Amino acid sequence: MGQAREVMDRLTTAMGEKDKDTLSGCYAADAVAFTPDQGEIRGRDAISNYLFEFWVALPDVRYDYTDRHESGDVAIDEGIIVGTHTGPLNLPTGESLPPSGREVRVRSCDVARVENGEIISHHFYFDQMEFLGQLGLLPESLSKQ
Repeated sequence: MGQAREVMDRLTTAMGEKDKDTLSGCYAADAVAFTPDQGEIRGRDAISNYLFEFWVALPDVRYDYTDRHESGDVAIDEGIIVGTHTGPLNLPTGESLPPSGREVRVRSCDVARVENGEIISHHFYFDQMEFLGQLGLLPESLSKQ
């Protein structure tokens, strides 16, 4: 196992254990994240805060791996994000979605580039339509597709 895989595994474990310090320490101070819902996020603190918001909205959130890869300084995780929406969810519009009690299961892929034991670039990919549909935020006709 290389350094990229070790850091990505540490990040996933920190998310599962809700260990904010370890999670933050996985990122370089000037790391950049790219997300489907918030766009580009710059800096360790901003990226950590983005991830912390999922703990608030989905306190039981977990990541079920379907596959894990590593090539040089890049680690890739494929899986399913699973959790129950029992806390407020901050939306990109600035609004907050009250808890719905719904369980979500959203396909996900993360691609992280690591240098000197820290993530410098993290691409988060997840299906926003799938996520919004499972939360009941889409018209019925769209959420069944």
